[in-house]
Order: sequence, then C-alpha cells, then structure tokens
Amino acid sequence: MSQKVLVIEDEPTLARLLSYNLTQEGYDTTVIDHGAEGLQLALQRSFELIILDIMLPGMNGFEILTRLRQSGNRTPVIVLTARNAEEEVVQGLKHGADDYMTKPFGVAELLARVSAVLRRTSQDEGKPSETSGKVITAGDLSIYPERYEVVLDGESIPLRPKEFEVLLYLVQRPGMVITRDDLMNVVWGFDYIGGQRTVDVHVSSLRKKLELGQQSVQIESIRGVGYKLVMPKKLGSPKK
Repeated sequence: MSQKVLVIEDEPTLARLLSYNLTQEGYDTTVIDHGAEGLQLALQRSFELIILDIMLPGMNGFEILTRLRQSGNRTPVIVLTARNAEEEVVQGLKHGADDYMTKPFGVAELLARVSAVLRRTSQDEGKPSETSGKVITAGDLSIYPERYEVVLDGESIPLRPKEFEVLLYLVQRPGMVITRDDLMNVVWGFDYIGGQRTVDVHVSSLRKKLELGQQSVQIESIRGVGYKLVMPKKLGSPKK
C-alpha cells in the first residue's frame, strides 16, 4: 500500500510540482491549499507524512503544527520556509517540525528528505524499547520511555518527540560530553540532511522546560563540541 502524504501548500505551481513528483515516486498524495482545511484533514485522516508551507491562507503553518502536536498527532512534518529565513526554521522546529526545506529547492533533495523522514519514522516505530516498562529518575524528573512522558515535580511537561529522545539519551549518559554529531545520528538518524542548528534549537527548548524544577538536571554547553547533562546536587551537600 502506498504511503500517504498530505501537502498543505497554496502556491499552485509549487503544489503541482510537489504532487506530481511525489505521485511519480509512488506516494498517495493529497494537496490542500488552505491552512484550516489542511489541519482539519490532517486530524481526520491518517497520513505518513505532512509537507507544510508556513505562509497559508486561513491559518499559518506554525499554528497548524501547534494544534497537531497539542492533539497528540505525531505525524512527521516537513516545513517549507523562505530562503535565508532562519527564524522560520527555528520556529518550525520549536513547534514540532521534523525537518525543513528552504525555497527554492530541488526535486531530488525534496524526495531524499521525504524518504529519510519516512525511513526514520518506520525504524523508530519498529524499534523495541530497551527501557520498556521502566521509569528513569534524575533529580526531580521521572522519565517514562515507553510513554514518551516526562514528569517534573509531579507535573507532566509537554515535550516534542525529538526533545524527549534528546533528553533520554543525555540522561542515560550523565556527565558525558555528547557531540552534536552524536545527537544528530542517534535522534535524527545518519541520513538526516538538516544541519546541527536543529540540535541546538531542541536543546534550547528543553532547557526552558527543565528550568521549572527545583532540583532539575541541567544541560551544559561544551563550546565547539556539544552538550553534557549535569545531575542536580543533593540538598545540603557542600559546595566545592
């Protein structure tokens, strides 16, 4: 059965280009040119991938992403952004996008990214969890790998899937310096085409969410290398 791809794009020429090439590659492609209608369809029907433009009539791509993730929809999303619009890229990733493409782009690169995202998703779904059924504690964090849930000071905190995977990987290696390349390969896969900025955006978002805890872990930046997770000091422990 063909994998279903939803394209939410209002520019007719680009929409036809995407539809034609995706269909030629064997994908079952649906195109919607209105933001609110695209969101409604994404929530009503099951898709393996969504290609989402940012500037749309009716509802922009950021709001669509936010509503999808708030509803629990984890369908992978590739956002389409304007050239050199770094802020759009950052916002897209913060709102839960899995990858991005900057306009204009080549068809070959688009198809490569689509294939890579779908392959990673398929691998993640079929991968048995090594910590299935377990709870990992770190400071005032309780991490439930099987449910992709993190509880901080007794309150569940909303993490996007990739944020959760970054946190889990760091928590399982406290005190170790983890390079950006390591995180990219483990969390996004060896065939991920995006840059290391993706890692930085997810870590920055994680930090803000973890700051709410009184004894929360901290993610330290190691300049020019990557990140290290530091466990909280026990109350009453002497300072060095």
